[in-house]
Amino acid sequence: MGITEDLADKLARDAIEAAELMQDEGLIAETAKVMGASSTTSEEAFLTAVRVRLAEKRARKFLETRLRAFEEKVKKDTTTSD
Repeated sequence: MGITEDLADKLARDAIEAAELMQDEGLIAETAKVMGASSTTSEEAFLTAVRVRLAEKRARKFLETRLRAFEEKVKKDTTTSD
């Protein structure tokens, strides 16, 4: 990645972590607004990084939930078969 994407991704990680810690969903939008006042290119890169990271986080949680359910089903099927 280039410097813009690298910096935006680092800030996205930090902003997501801070927003979760503070339970403040608006923090990311406020951060983007501050960034956009100086550089719309950086703001766009930041928002893209946030969307990608949050989408990955939701998809990972979904996958982990499905895997746990499958493992429980296999475990149940195995114990009832014996």
